[in-house]
Amino acid sequence: MKYKVIAYVLFIATSGILVFSCNRPKEVLSKKEMEKLMYDIYIAEAMIENDYATFDTPEKKEAFMQQVFRKHGVTEAQWDTSLSWYADHIDIYLKINDSIKARILREQKNIEQQIMQQYSRDQEKQRKNQSPSYIPPIYNFDMMGSKSGFSFALNEADISKLIDQNDFDFRFDVIGLSKQIVPKLTSMLILEYRDTILYKNNPVTSNQSYSISASKYITNDTLQKLSGFIHLQDRMNFHHNIQIYNISLSKRQNFEPPNQTSTLKESNKKQRLKPDANK
Repeated sequence: MKYKVIAYVLFIATSGILVFSCNRPKEVLSKKEMEKLMYDIYIAEAMIENDYATFDTPEKKEAFMQQVFRKHGVTEAQWDTSLSWYADHIDIYLKINDSIKARILREQKNIEQQIMQQYSRDQEKQRKNQSPSYIPPIYNFDMMGSKSGFSFALNEADISKLIDQNDFDFRFDVIGLSKQIVPKLTSMLILEYRDTILYKNNPVTSNQSYSISASKYITNDTLQKLSGFIHLQDRMNFHHNIQIYNISLSKRQNFEPPNQTSTLKESNKKQRLKPDANK
């Protein structure tokens, strides 16, 4: 019985193909040929529309379109005939068009990803060539050679140069976090005053803006060193699509981030308390 059902389905499918082939005139391109040609025509038309300098005359535009027809071994008359026939069979035409749109979206996504990866590589090279105080404006965990995050460290001269107000924020935005599996992604600021070290950490749990507030001065003390990091614990590479952007040290805003915690540890010059390694 099972084999009879399979045979029947194959018969129906084959019959449909035969009927379609019989109804389509020989001069009309097949569905597969039409899809390939339409895709290239869409791309060619987009190039013509956006590159005015190259295609500044009707003759140049026509010559470029003829190159597309020659690539597929068809004439413009065959294209017009095929387009007219498929327009009369709108259900088939729409399926072809949907398939082309899906392909274009895939190509666009791949191109955007390649651009972002190249940008991230450039940023990583720049970061490596910069001083420890350099804070990248964007960090993509998907880039080749990326590690578990980035860190920065500012000395007293850097602080004076880069931060011109008492109250400031370490801010950044996050995209690419999965709703199903929340990664162990943490941001932290370490503020070293003359006699005090202040640790402020902020777990990153969703796609949103984050901010850690800090000050150059606390009671009877002045900030000497400022360091920080954003770290991702992901040994299985489950969360490689995460991107951190709009990263900056900037003027304090009226923004209270979620889940922000801070740990204040008093110390002296001879003995500094260390943060919990699990934070």
